[in-house]
Amino acid sequence: MMTDSNTLLAALNLSMIFPNGEGGLHAIDGVSFSVSRQEFLCVVGPSGCGKTTLLRLLAGLLKPTIGVVTFEDQPIIHPKRRIGFVFQQANLMPWRSVMDNIGLPLELERLGPTEIETRAQSLINLVGLSDFEDSYPRDLSGGMAQRVAIARALIHEPELLLLDEPFGFLDALTRERMETELMRIWAARTVTVVMVTHSISEAILLADRVIVLSARPARLRLDLAITLPRPRDLKMTHTKAFGVFASQIRDAIEGK
Repeated sequence: MMTDSNTLLAALNLSMIFPNGEGGLHAIDGVSFSVSRQEFLCVVGPSGCGKTTLLRLLAGLLKPTIGVVTFEDQPIIHPKRRIGFVFQQANLMPWRSVMDNIGLPLELERLGPTEIETRAQSLINLVGLSDFEDSYPRDLSGGMAQRVAIARALIHEPELLLLDEPFGFLDALTRERMETELMRIWAARTVTVVMVTHSISEAILLADRVIVLSARPARLRLDLAITLPRPRDLKMTHTKAFGVFASQIRDAIEGK
């Protein structure tokens, strides 16, 4: 698979087999795709098809059985500082304030407190949590906690942000608000995003491209460019063009 100078990330013939004593669990089979700089890519597919496994391979948290993941044409063999990861749950430290949770990665790098506070405050403002700097996770809604998690992942100023269903546990209205917030945050930062989601409409609303995986073992079923104009809003979900994209993705998931 050839990549060009604008390619940031590439998955090349990825396969993943987990040992299980019965010949192995084949999670991913021969998946290849690339992601351009500052692109927003969403990954969808049936439940249990291997989407999270794929994301962990892209992050360097797992080593593929076959194939390679490259970042700027260099193989990823371990997690990189320039790659941020947001999990399905915020996983905030309950004894640390919003400010301290966001600043933790920089503390571990032994940066000075003034720089940590300055950079954390900038991200607090970006994700819309001004006035909540001293709040603790117990005082935050689910959506607010995920904003903290996103800010914590961005504080390293990564070039690639991997999101594993970050809104999956939120109610419908909060999820819609967070989708809008994520579009705003992405537009304000020069960052490339790969996001796993179960929601077809969420993928279309957010993404420049959507890739669809088959049932396990995951194979690439569809690589679809989403040509809806930006900026986007929730009203677009009711348009004919949106419906056409949704039908294409749904058919691919169902194997049609």
